[in-house]
Amino acid sequence: MSQRRHDPERRDRIIDSALATIAEHGVAGTTHRKVAKHADVPLGSMTYHFADMDELLREAFTRYAKRIARRFADRLAAVSGTDQLVAAIADLVHHDLSESPEDVVLTLELYTLAARKPDFRRITHDWMEQSRAVLERHMDATAAFEVDALIEGLFIHVSLDQQPRSRAGTERAVRRFLTEAPVR
Repeated sequence: MSQRRHDPERRDRIIDSALATIAEHGVAGTTHRKVAKHADVPLGSMTYHFADMDELLREAFTRYAKRIARRFADRLAAVSGTDQLVAAIADLVHHDLSESPEDVVLTLELYTLAARKPDFRRITHDWMEQSRAVLERHMDATAAFEVDALIEGLFIHVSLDQQPRSRAGTERAVRRFLTEAPVR
């Protein structure tokens, strides 16, 4: 009788492998087989740990959104005043959110799923709420909502535009916006 392999990190490894597979192949190209191969687990582990692909995708994108929300919170944690806030937001847009091609793909794949499926919309909603809560330490709730939307838009343009967008241009846009939304 063969001995069962003890692998307590298997589920986490599968989730991380799902993110890597999505970054490489997109959601449409992600299969149980590809994730299992990347995680170096038997194919049967996929259905043992996850009822279906949607459950795996929800787990993976929830993990991803929490990781990015932590990065966002860390970046803005020690900020005080408009100048530091502008610089931190430019760092978010040009480094934390758009520097990694894998993160760009994961974010846009999540947005696409959220546009189609309510379960994934919940993930993006929670992510946006966390971002706005961090921003509300520096401004009122209305401004935090608007700045969060500005960050998302800037991230998409910086990530996808064929002409490189300058950090100075991002700083100008954020500063222009913040003149109407005073920083605390």
